[in-house]
Amino acid sequence: MTPENFLLCRAEFLLPLAAPDRTLRIADGYVLTEGARIVQTGAWTPETAKRLREKCGSPLRVIGGKLGSDDVPKLRGILMPAFVKAHGHDHEQPLIGIAKDEPLTDWLDHAVNPFTRFMNTERERLIQELGSSPHLVTYRLARVCDIHYGITSSMVHHCNFNKYHVRELADVNEVAGTTMIVAIGSQDRHYTKDALDRPEQALARLDDALKIPGLTHTSFCPGPDQFFSNSRAMLVPLKKWARDHGTLFHIHSAEEPKTTKWFSEAIEPGMTEVEFAESIGILDPDTVLAHQVNCGPRDIGILARTGTKIVHNPLANTILGSGMPPIIEMMAAGVPVAISTDGSGSADNQNILAAARLASQYQKALHQDATLLKSQQLLEMITSVAAGYLRQDRGELAPGRRADWILLDIDRPNMIPTRLDNVMENLIWAADGSEVNTVVASGRILKEDGRILPFADGTEPARIMADAQRLSEIFAEYRRTAPELTGTGAHR
Repeated sequence: MTPENFLLCRAEFLLPLAAPDRTLRIADGYVLTEGARIVQTGAWTPETAKRLREKCGSPLRVIGGKLGSDDVPKLRGILMPAFVKAHGHDHEQPLIGIAKDEPLTDWLDHAVNPFTRFMNTERERLIQELGSSPHLVTYRLARVCDIHYGITSSMVHHCNFNKYHVRELADVNEVAGTTMIVAIGSQDRHYTKDALDRPEQALARLDDALKIPGLTHTSFCPGPDQFFSNSRAMLVPLKKWARDHGTLFHIHSAEEPKTTKWFSEAIEPGMTEVEFAESIGILDPDTVLAHQVNCGPRDIGILARTGTKIVHNPLANTILGSGMPPIIEMMAAGVPVAISTDGSGSADNQNILAAARLASQYQKALHQDATLLKSQQLLEMITSVAAGYLRQDRGELAPGRRADWILLDIDRPNMIPTRLDNVMENLIWAADGSEVNTVVASGRILKEDGRILPFADGTEPARIMADAQRLSEIFAEYRRTAPELTGTGAHR
């Protein structure tokens, strides 16, 4: 499956979210792509169809129309950039509904760590029963879920026992058609024992990942799991590897209050996680911290001074009872902040519009200020801002940019009425996330007319979902008699 030579979509509304005017709203707009790039976008006029036919010739594929037809229907929808997820976990989708109503470290030991260990220790049995690697089953489902919600690019924090299965994740991403940075995990302290590493092992995993052949949409960076689970001896050489290879460096930080307090009292006495990171020289504009929930004024000052980036994950932060970071104070100080979903095990879905809405609702209520985090800013935080984090030419509709765009259906009861003056607002406050009708990534159609298309290797979404359902049922049986995992974080 290759990108269409020329691909055209016309819709009732167009939101380019592009510089220099990200506020622009266009009634009756279009986007034209050639191969993997956007070549034109703007307002539709009576002359547009003829001009494009003359420019493109044949074949010109029209979304919602017929190949080669002169008719270009105006679809009842919103054209906008595809969403960019700056932090997530592709191994968590089968964990929906498991070990809920627990704080972070308990949830890790009762859900994530048992599941990822289960896939490792029971791997051969699962291959026999599923007809496929359990890791492939899990990673495929994560790609289906991202595409369902209009996410075409992501940074996947591949930690816990999944760090041993980087190749399988990369292979799935390639055939799914999405773009991914895999932040490869490590732990060398305060974690369940059979997941602990030595620095040379973590570095070797990164070096091995660079040798995987045939990757065009997948790249890698160091992704140590947490500050409490990675010592100086691990973090310093991993950051050096990132600098030597020109990559990002991604880590969870100050996510949960009990663990954050424990870190400052017992692990690195007298220092917050941010202060510790600065003391060992690993904060800079290429370092991306996930969460940073428990964050004081001194931390904000360090983050602003070093240019360190923050990914806010409101769905998981609230479900796990971790709290919410002071993102208004962060942004006022100049700290870059993007919004993401985290993994489905904690967030329970990849609805990135819901994450953006919750981020705004919380801050408006906390500060008793309804003017905070308006719809346009929120949309930027899940498109162009996040794309900037990942150093990708996505996140806005403009000529020369990567052809990653989505069409959202507005012919839904919850989206009526949608007009030019409220189209951005309706995306944040009225949409439920299921409106994503069509998804295009690098010029390739991944979802059309509400249906996710088969992967490039022929894998059907229905089969992916059925396999994941069965995997979750086997895991539920396993959990009833499996020994309990302990040793993660402050509750150890």
